[in-house]
Amino acid sequence: MMKTFTRFLLALTALLLLTVPSAAQKNQDKDQLKNKPWMNTSLSADERANLVLKEMTLDEKIDLIHGQGMPGWGPPLPTAHLGNGGAGFVLGLDRLGIPIIQMSDAAYGVRNSADNGRYSTALPSNVASAASWDPQAACEYGALIGRELRAQGYNMTLGGGVDITRDPRNGRTFEYMGEDPVLAGTLVGNRIKCEGAQHVISDIKHYALNDQESGRTEVNAIIGKRAMRESDLLAFEIGVEIGNPGAVMCSYNLLNGEYACQNKYLLTDVLKNEWKFPGFVVSDWGATHSTVPSSAAGLDNEEPLGVFFSDKFKAALKSGKIPMSELDEHVRRILRTEFAFGLVDNPTKKEVIDVEANVAISRKIAEGSIVLLQNKNSVLPLDLRAIHSIAIIGEKADFGMISGGGSAQVDAPGPPAGWQAHVWFPTSPLKAIQRRVRNVVVKFDSGADPSSAAALAKSSDVAIVFVHQWESEGMDLPDLSLPNHQDALIDQVAAANPKTIVVIESGTAITMPWVDKVSGIVEAWYAGSKGADAVANILFGDVNPSAKLPMTFPRSVEDLPRPKLDVPPPGGMGDEVSRHPELAKATFSVDYNKEGFNVGYKWYDAQKKPVLFAFGHGLSYTTYAYSDLKVTPGPQTTVTFTLKNTGSRAGDEVAEVYAGLPASANDSPKRLVGWSKVSLQPGESKEVTVTVPKKYLSIFDETGNAWKLVSGSYTFMVGGSSQDLPLNQSATY
Repeated sequence: MMKTFTRFLLALTALLLLTVPSAAQKNQDKDQLKNKPWMNTSLSADERANLVLKEMTLDEKIDLIHGQGMPGWGPPLPTAHLGNGGAGFVLGLDRLGIPIIQMSDAAYGVRNSADNGRYSTALPSNVASAASWDPQAACEYGALIGRELRAQGYNMTLGGGVDITRDPRNGRTFEYMGEDPVLAGTLVGNRIKCEGAQHVISDIKHYALNDQESGRTEVNAIIGKRAMRESDLLAFEIGVEIGNPGAVMCSYNLLNGEYACQNKYLLTDVLKNEWKFPGFVVSDWGATHSTVPSSAAGLDNEEPLGVFFSDKFKAALKSGKIPMSELDEHVRRILRTEFAFGLVDNPTKKEVIDVEANVAISRKIAEGSIVLLQNKNSVLPLDLRAIHSIAIIGEKADFGMISGGGSAQVDAPGPPAGWQAHVWFPTSPLKAIQRRVRNVVVKFDSGADPSSAAALAKSSDVAIVFVHQWESEGMDLPDLSLPNHQDALIDQVAAANPKTIVVIESGTAITMPWVDKVSGIVEAWYAGSKGADAVANILFGDVNPSAKLPMTFPRSVEDLPRPKLDVPPPGGMGDEVSRHPELAKATFSVDYNKEGFNVGYKWYDAQKKPVLFAFGHGLSYTTYAYSDLKVTPGPQTTVTFTLKNTGSRAGDEVAEVYAGLPASANDSPKRLVGWSKVSLQPGESKEVTVTVPKKYLSIFDETGNAWKLVSGSYTFMVGGSSQDLPLNQSATY
């Protein structure tokens, strides 16, 4: 018996040696691959992709156009062990040297790091990044995420959100870049450009009109072509032009009666044909609803599984409903993207990141994103020569700062948090402030008992109230007021101490019934891993605030285009339908033609509605003066002016340029057409030139299906916010 068993083991060992490649064999295979024609780096990405395509079998092609699942999304597939713990993956082709595409959510940092025993830096939220109005900071933002993705074994990001803020109650407002398409498109473009430079496939999403979370899988967004092209789609157009993303993610919603992921106008007519986008279209998770229509419309890759783009796709090929050329086009786009972004030539290698360097970048970006909204009697920066006691008030202000939830969620240190958990990032504002002061008494009150908080405020020289508004994917806010009676808390504290400063942690606008009762208001957004330190640096004046609002703060939800949020009917399908996309259908509509292209400040201007804080508003600890405006029309219009720092300390001013079009254009009263963030020493003046592309002055002509510059007189306006524009000059085109 023993001899028989020994012979069996020897036979099994021999079989394994035959079937499992040795290290030498693997090296030989790699050497052979290096000599394959598609490994020639002097060829273009398209040429290399075409060479690989010719070598692929039908099954290999099918494998490339759908995902292999994600943890928690149904039973795992036999290939699940090849994943990296992220949102999903697409099989590679070892025999041809094509790597697996490992995807991760990464809106403001890499998701699920705690689940996978890793660490990720949390950057400020995307809307906070937009508040910087700083393309270079957006680039640093993307580059950091790209580096951390690769360090964790990922080579594709699912960040890059740029749906504009039509409704500030949208639960994903914090993931996006504000309400203006020029600002949002420019900043997301710079973010994804620098993300992709790290050899990570960059992504821009959610294409398009995914402007609310309520009923996102069953809502039909209705909008005219001109309105769409001058608002939501313009942000994507600019982002694609600047950022050259590898992928565009189509959204859950329907657009004018057709699901976005099978909408030929969106995916082929505009994106691939007009914008010449060379990458691939990937569906949002569970947002594919068909095989033949989706493929024909321009969807290239279904995620996270192959409900429609696996066996059903193969059957449609065999029946002739889908031509082989169509499949080849999907595959070619994915392959050329892998080559273009360096996935083939620069494979990922897991490594330890420089934590201290990355959190320092996060802190710096946060400092440039914090908006000083109000500063009565120059209560800020805090003067430690005159202050002997400070009251720190607010829920968890002794623990950390809040972050945004959903698939964007970055794990804080510690165990992983569940879906839509409220995640707070240490260190706390209390500790950050305590570290900054000597011989100053700093006391804390949670605010759970407003009377106790008011008593502490009354006995202190200054009261700083930290308030928060949490939001997440998969939900919308019922309104814009602070939850948990925080408005009442501020009222009582301000009544006890007029030197009250409110620090807001939010991902969107909030209403402020107490605005006239407090001295200072600071919008800190979701400020990331080092948010508390960034806030302290602003409060004490180590950093001069320079950020400006990327969205309007309205006085009330009654001033919004739709005061009542459109929601699914009773018995609506809910988000679970994304797990059963074959059952999805429209159950209600949102008509965006009411405001059309008049989104955000354009709506309030057109309706002559006063606002709480205007788009582009943001104060500084110094002052600026504008003069000597000169406009030179042309294919690239130049707007030149002088900007002077008239205060006593150095600062960075976002100088904003707007244009009012001729009346015959039937346009918004004004639109943002450019800006420049300028650094100035006290008393220093600089001549500033902003170049305005022709498209930013044009309207979209539906009849000609093209951008058109209307003849007539244009008014150019320059200043520090959309409602503070001291310079204006007309030019004729």
